Amino acid sequence: MSVLFKNARIIDAAHDGSSGVKDVYVRNGLIEKVGEALNVPAEDIIDAAGRTLLPGLIDCHVHVLASMVNIGMNAKMPNAFALFRAMPILRGMLDRGFTSVRDAGGADFALARCVEEGLVPGPRLFTSGKALSQTGGHGDFRARMDFSSPDHCPCAQYGAIGRVVDGADELRKAIRQEIRQGATQIKIMASGGVSSPTDPIGNLQFSEEEIKAAVEEARAHQTYVMAHAYTAEAIHRAVALGVRTIEHGNLIDDETAAFMASKGAFVVPTLITYEAMRDEGAEQGYPIESQIKNVTVLERGLESLRIYKKHGVKMAYGSDLLGSMHQRQSEELQIRAKVFTPYEVILQATSVAADVLNMQGKLGIIAEGAIADILVVNGDPANDLRVLGSQGKNIDYIMKDGAFAKRSS
Repeated sequence: MSVLFKNARIIDAAHDGSSGVKDVYVRNGLIEKVGEALNVPAEDIIDAAGRTLLPGLIDCHVHVLASMVNIGMNAKMPNAFALFRAMPILRGMLDRGFTSVRDAGGADFALARCVEEGLVPGPRLFTSGKALSQTGGHGDFRARMDFSSPDHCPCAQYGAIGRVVDGADELRKAIRQEIRQGATQIKIMASGGVSSPTDPIGNLQFSEEEIKAAVEEARAHQTYVMAHAYTAEAIHRAVALGVRTIEHGNLIDDETAAFMASKGAFVVPTLITYEAMRDEGAEQGYPIESQIKNVTVLERGLESLRIYKKHGVKMAYGSDLLGSMHQRQSEELQIRAKVFTPYEVILQATSVAADVLNMQGKLGIIAEGAIADILVVNGDPANDLRVLGSQGKNIDYIMKDGAFAKRSS
């Protein structure tokens, strides 16, 4: 299939929308040419005049199997129920213009293949398998009065986002299992969390020996570790031990942000999830303990963005939403625009996110040789990011892998 987009105003890492209009030629799933007034044979010609052409958006922190706000309850659903409830979540992400997502715990290789083969409409999935947690850590959803062994927690259920593992040797074994089963990166819980019932946010999780083992094992498999971490202490410790991306990171300080920048580490903030929990969490069954912890990280959200920006920390897009709150995925764009320019936010959701995925030059860019993930937007997101909201209603065309997932005509 060949498609020619004509008269396109491009916004990506190489174009800020001010360089006039260009044509973009797509053939066999790839962008083959970008230039002015291209004269090429095309089966389909789309005049993008008056509209903006962007790379497909990338969300680097999602949980596509988290169809319930109470994360622990997702692990208790029958496997088929968890799978079928994920399908509208995936479809919604694609409709909002997210053509690739990195799942931060839960989704597996089989689901990624279902999407790849067109059995399930959705964004391209980069899966972590089950996130790895210590006993009593952010991935351990047993209540305080639950005295069952971690071996008997519902971690094996399809809807579970994590599994409990202790000790460097067991961590290595778990990583080898997850990668054998198709994980493209490894997720560990390096601090306390909001959604888990028994761990204060300030907790340090996993020993230094365990984190070193995780990083070493991931590198041996030519991939990397992403770490859930909130406090400056937990973030500094994880980055010093070789963790590549920090998830959330709300309680950062200047010293640690500067250290992250010096090490080339990425941060993936997820501020929309805390606003959604504040607004909707109680009525959707979010535990009271988690609601209380949510206040702490919500209050520091925007300040953390300012600190990361001040020190030049590389930042990618993330949302981390649960249940029906997935529909608020695009609102993270507008939150970040309170600190960054719209163009900077667009780069966070395209080229920087592609860098996190180790897909530089292939995703998040409108360039020759890149995968043809393309959005045609009715409006100018470089001036107003709201045109990327409203569940994608202003996105006239969504192309993924050179095929249309949505077209206005």
